[in-house]
Formats: sequence, structure tokens, C-alpha cells
Amino acid sequence: MATMGKYCKAYSLQKLRHFNQWTENSENTRKEKQEVDGKEVEVKRVLTDDDFLYLQDNYIITDGIFKDENLIFDNITPEWIDFCKNILLFEVPVYEPVKVEASRSQ
Repeated sequence: MATMGKYCKAYSLQKLRHFNQWTENSENTRKEKQEVDGKEVEVKRVLTDDDFLYLQDNYIITDGIFKDENLIFDNITPEWIDFCKNILLFEVPVYEPVKVEASRSQ
């Protein structure tokens, strides 16, 4: 079963490719349905600069919202984390717990 992380954010592949150590595992792209010779088949999509990928809370890049599927980039280095924080301005939000008080009956 696919695992969803606590947070992910979509970025254009064009922005991600600005990282000087960027590599991508295009074998792991999502499959798309296409019609070939009158039959519907699934083929791996070809990534372009205009496509969006997901930066997960653990700094892995995926082709979809699940952090353990369609892994495109996983070379997590201090340089990559710095790029994510300072160039992409990626930050996992800290959500404060919401305190709900019971309503008072009159």
C-alpha cells in the first residue's frame, strides 16, 4: 500500500534541474494511458521541463504524491537540502494543535 508523507510540495522539473547534482530516474515515472493501434495501453510518461514533481518531507522527489512510489530523485545530500531550503524555499509547516473546547449548554 502506498505511503503518504506528512507534507509534499509540487515543483516544476525545470526548477529542480537547476540543482547542479541533479539526476533523475526516468524509469520510475508514472504510467499514462494512451491509445496505440486502437488499443488503450499504459506507457511511462516522458518528463519535460513543464512537468511537476513532488518534493517530499524527507527531501526525496517523486512523480506523484506518495513518498514510496515513482521515485525520481533520492540523492539526499547536505547540498540538496540546502538547495531545497534556500533556492526552492521548501519548508515543512509546523501545525500547532487546535484546542477545541466543549460548548456550554444553557
